Amino acid sequence: MADQQSGLVFLASGNIFVLVCLGLVVSPLGKVRLGGPEATPDFGYIGWFSMLFAAGMGIGLMFFGVSEPMSHYSTAFGGISVGEDGLRTDWAPLGGAEGNVDEARRLGMAATIFHWGLHPWAIYAVVALALALFSYNKGLPLTLRSAFYPIFGERVWGWPGHIIDILAVFATVFGLATSLGIGAQQAAAGLNFLFGLGTGNSMLILLIIVITLIAIVSIIRGLEGGVKVLSEVNMGLAALLLAFIVLAGPTLAILTGFFDNLLAYGRYLPELSMPFGREDSNFAGGWTAFYWAWWISWSPFVGMFIARVSRGRTVREFLIAVLIVPTLLSVLWMTAMGGTAISQVVNDGYTAVQDAALELKLFQMLTQLPLTAITSFIGIILVVVFFITSSDSGSLVIDTIAAGGKTNAPVIQRVFWASFEGAVAIALLLGGGLAALQAMAVSTGLPFTLVLLGACYAVIRGLMNEPRD
Repeated sequence: MADQQSGLVFLASGNIFVLVCLGLVVSPLGKVRLGGPEATPDFGYIGWFSMLFAAGMGIGLMFFGVSEPMSHYSTAFGGISVGEDGLRTDWAPLGGAEGNVDEARRLGMAATIFHWGLHPWAIYAVVALALALFSYNKGLPLTLRSAFYPIFGERVWGWPGHIIDILAVFATVFGLATSLGIGAQQAAAGLNFLFGLGTGNSMLILLIIVITLIAIVSIIRGLEGGVKVLSEVNMGLAALLLAFIVLAGPTLAILTGFFDNLLAYGRYLPELSMPFGREDSNFAGGWTAFYWAWWISWSPFVGMFIARVSRGRTVREFLIAVLIVPTLLSVLWMTAMGGTAISQVVNDGYTAVQDAALELKLFQMLTQLPLTAITSFIGIILVVVFFITSSDSGSLVIDTIAAGGKTNAPVIQRVFWASFEGAVAIALLLGGGLAALQAMAVSTGLPFTLVLLGACYAVIRGLMNEPRD
C-alpha cells in the first residue's frame, strides 16, 4: 500500500497521462505517422491487437478478473467503518453503498474498470509513443533516454541518459517480477484445485523455473516464431473462455451489464480519479496507487514492446487503438468474469467465491458452471502462457535498454534477463509473498513516474517538428 504523498503523485500523474493522450488524438499532431509519411504497418490488426493485449496485462486480467470486482462489491456493500482514531478502516471505494446490492454492484464494477481502463493504457501509450517517435522518426536508439533528446540535447548520451535507462531497467525487472509472482500463485492455486499438488514455496519455485525455461525456448525462436504465435494462441483461448462464460453464465446480465458498467465507469470516473481530499484512503492507496505504480513499472516493457510492433500507424490511429480497444475488452472481460461471480453471490447465495483467497476466486466461480475441470485447466494454461509472453517480451525490452537501444543483441543476453526476472520473482515471493511484490512495484514505480511526466513534454515537442499526413 502506498503512503498518502506517493498515492497523490500516482493519481495526479495518471490523470495527466490520460489528458495528454486524448489531447493528441484530437489535435493536428495526431496525423503524424510513426516511421515517416511513407511507412506501412508491420503487422495486421489481428496480430497487432493480440500482442498489445497479451503483453499489456494478460496475467493481471486472469488473476483479478473475478477477484477484484468481487472484492469491491463486497466492501462497497459492507459500507464505511471508522476506527478509534476517526480514520476509515474499510476498503470500500468512495463512500461505499451499504446494504444496496445494485449500487454496490455498479460501484464495484466502476472501480474495477477504472483500474483496467483508460488510465493504465494511457501510461503505456505515452512510453510507446515516445519510443516509436524518437526511434522511427528521429533515427535515435530504441531506448528511453532517446525520448529526452528535446530536453537534454547531446547530454542525453551522458549521465542523465544513464539514470533514465537504469530507472527503466529496475522498474521493468520489478514490475515483471510482480506479475510473474502473481501468475505463479494463481497457477499453483489452480493446479492444487484440480490435482491437489499443493501451493507451498517449493511448488511456486518449481512453477517459476519451468515457465522461465519455456520462455527461454520462446526467446530462442524469436519475435515472429515465439511471442507472436503464443500471443495469438492465448488470445484465442481467452476468447474461447470468455465466450463460454458469457453463454454458460448469466448471459443477459453480462450483455446488459457491459453497457451498464461503462455508464457506471463514466459516472464515477471523476470521483475515482480525484487525487485530493479522499476519505477512502485504503482503496485509493492500497488499490489505485498500487495499480498505477504497477502499470508505470511495466510501462518501459509494455511501451517498448508496443513501439516495436506499431511502426507505420498514425499517432491518432495508434492512440485510439491502444486506449480504446483494450479498455473495451477489459470492460467485457471484467463484466463476464466479475459480473458472473457477483450474480452467483446475489442470486444463488453461493458465497465460496466471495470467501476464497484472491488467487482461487476464478476457480471457485468456474465450479458453478458446466465443464469445470476443462475451463479451470484452460484458465491455468492462460496464466502460464501469459507468464511466458510477459517474460519473453520483458527480456527483449530489458536487453534492448541495457544494450543502448540495439535490437539485434545476442540471444544469450535475453536468456540472462529472463532467468534474472524469474530469480527476482522467486526472491520476492520467499521474502514476503504478494505484499513484498506490491511494495517493490510501488518503490520502483514512483521515481519512474517523474521520467514519464518528462516524456509527455518531450513527445509533444518532438511531434511538432514532424510532417503530417
